Amino acid sequence: MRGQVHRWTHGWWWLLLLLCCHSVWAQDCIQSVQSAREVQASTRPVDGWESVTLPDAWSRRWPAHDGVVWYRVVLQGTCEALGIDGIGIAGEVFINGDLLWSDASMSEPLSRSWNVPRWWRLPPSALHADGNTVWVRVAGRPGLWSGLGALRLGDAATVAARHDRAQWRQRTIYLINAVLAGMAATLFLVVWGLRRQERAYGWFALMSLCWLVYLSTYLASTPWPFADSLDRARFSLVALIGYVLCACMFTLRFGEQHLPRAERGLWLLAALGAAAAWLAPQGREDVWWAVIWQGALLVFLLNGLQFQWHAWRPGRPVAQRLLALCWLAFVIVALFALGWMPDAWQVARNWAALSGIATVALVMLLLAGQLAQQMRSAERFRRELEARVAEARTELAQLAAREHAQALDNAKLQERMQIAHDLHDGLGGSLVRGMALVEQAQQPLPNDRVLSLLKLLRDDLRQVIDHGSSAGATVPETPVQWIAPLRHRFTRIFDETGVQTRWDTAPLWQRRPSALQCLGLTRLMEEALSNVIKHSQAQRVTVECAQPRADVFSVRIEDDGCGFDVQAVRRAGLSVGMRSMAARAERMGAVLEVESGPGGTVVTASLLLEA
Repeated sequence: MRGQVHRWTHGWWWLLLLLCCHSVWAQDCIQSVQSAREVQASTRPVDGWESVTLPDAWSRRWPAHDGVVWYRVVLQGTCEALGIDGIGIAGEVFINGDLLWSDASMSEPLSRSWNVPRWWRLPPSALHADGNTVWVRVAGRPGLWSGLGALRLGDAATVAARHDRAQWRQRTIYLINAVLAGMAATLFLVVWGLRRQERAYGWFALMSLCWLVYLSTYLASTPWPFADSLDRARFSLVALIGYVLCACMFTLRFGEQHLPRAERGLWLLAALGAAAAWLAPQGREDVWWAVIWQGALLVFLLNGLQFQWHAWRPGRPVAQRLLALCWLAFVIVALFALGWMPDAWQVARNWAALSGIATVALVMLLLAGQLAQQMRSAERFRRELEARVAEARTELAQLAAREHAQALDNAKLQERMQIAHDLHDGLGGSLVRGMALVEQAQQPLPNDRVLSLLKLLRDDLRQVIDHGSSAGATVPETPVQWIAPLRHRFTRIFDETGVQTRWDTAPLWQRRPSALQCLGLTRLMEEALSNVIKHSQAQRVTVECAQPRADVFSVRIEDDGCGFDVQAVRRAGLSVGMRSMAARAERMGAVLEVESGPGGTVVTASLLLEA
C-alpha cells in the first residue's frame, strides 16, 4: 500500500526509475541484491536479509519502519564504475567495506538524494579478484518513498554516458522547468500589475509560481527551510494543490467563463486539501497524501475536460481553442499518471517530465499572442485617436477663429455702444441743458453766452474722445475736488432755470475709487441731473455724495418734481437714460436704485470700493 502511496505522493519520479530498470547490461554484473533493516546503529544486519529487485522501495515491505535499511549487492566479474539513479532519502555507499561516498546528513534534516543520479569509478585497490560487494545504507521516513534506485555497472565510459542521460531526465529537465516557471511568474506578474483588468495574466503568474515551488521537491538537496523531510513533503503537496487551483482559475478567466459556484467549490476543495495535507495523522500520511494527490489530479482532469466543451463551441476565439488543445494533451498525461493505462506507464513518465516545460511554454505563447493582439489593437486605437484629435484640433482652430472674429465684432459693438452712452450722457446732457436754457430765456441770449454753451459742448465731446485714456487719469484728492466741475456746470443751469440746488459732499476720501469709477459716477450723475432738467419740472434738487463706510461710496440725487412710474418705464424699455445709468452702474460694480412718485424722484448709486 505504501509503495502505491509513494507513486501518488512523489508524482512521476518512480517512473523515471522504471525507465532505467530495463538495463540488462547492469544485471550481467549483479549476482544478487538483498535488503535488511538496520537493528543496531551504523552496523550491518546479520540476518533478516530479503532478495529484492532494483529499483526497490522498502517502504512497501516495511511501511512503518522509520530508520535505516541496508542493501547488499553481490557483484560478479570486474566492473570499472558504479552508478545509482537515486537513494531515497539519503544514503552511504561502500565497496567491500570501504566508504565510497556519503550524503552530508544521514539524520533529520536528511539530505535529499532521491532524485539525484550519481556515479563513481571503483578504486582498483578496493576490488577483490574473488568477488565484490556493494553496500548501500539508506535512511528514510514513513510515508515517503524510501529505497534504492537502479544501478549502473560496467566500464567508466558507458556508466558516464548513462549517467548523463539520467542527469537530463532527473535534474536538467526540472531545472529548465524551474527557470521557465520563474520567468513566466515574473513576466506575467509585471504584466498583470500594469493591466489589473487582465486577471488571466495574474492567475497564470501564480500558477507558474506554484509550479516553481513544487519543482523544488525534485531539485532541493535539503529540506530547508523546513525542519524535516515530512514538513518538506507537506509543503510540496500544498504547492501542487495551489498549482491546480491557479490552473483552473486561469482557465476560467482566459475562457471568459463565469461560474461562481464552481469557483467557490474550487476554493473550498483547495482549502480542505491543504489542511488535510498539513494535518494528516502521523503514520497515516501516505494514505492521506495519496487521496489528496489523486483528487488534485482529478480536478485538473475535470478542468481540462470542461474547457473542451466550452472552447469548441461555435464562435469561440482561436486562442481558447489552442488552450483547449494544450489541456487535452495534459488530460491524456493525467490519465496515464492515474494508472488508467498501465501499459503506457513509461510514456507517461516521459510526458510528466516535460509537462511543466510544455505547459509554461504553450501558455506563455498563448498569452503572448493575446498580449500582442491587444497591443496591436491599442496601436490602432492610438492611431485612430491621433487622427480624431487632429480633426478635433482643426475644428477647434476653425471655431476659435470664428469666435475670435465674433469677439472682435462684439468688441467693436461694445465700443460703439460705449461711445453712444458717453455721447448721450455727456454731450447729450449738455445739449439738453443748452436747449432748456434757450427755451426758457425771456430774450435772445447774448453772443458770449451762446459761445460759452458751444465751448461746453466742445469740452464734453473732448471728454468722450479722451475716455479711452481715462484709466490712467489721476483721481482727485478729495470728493469736493471731484464733484466741483460737475457742480459748477449744473449749478449755473439750475440757477438760470430757477431751480434751487443743494450740494452735500464728504470732505475726504476714506478709500479712493478708481479713475474709471469716478468717471462712471460722473456720467451717471450727469444723466440723472439731465433727466431732472428735461422731465421733472422740479423746484428743488439735492445732491449728496457720502461715504458711510470705508468700502462704500454713495451718490444720491433727489428732486421734488412730478415723478414717473419706474416699473412701467422699465417694462416699456423706452428710456435710454435709465438703461444707460443701469449699464454704467453694472460695469463699475455699483448698485443703482430709482424711486419715483408724485412727490419727486430719488436716484441712489452705491459703489463698493476695493481695498
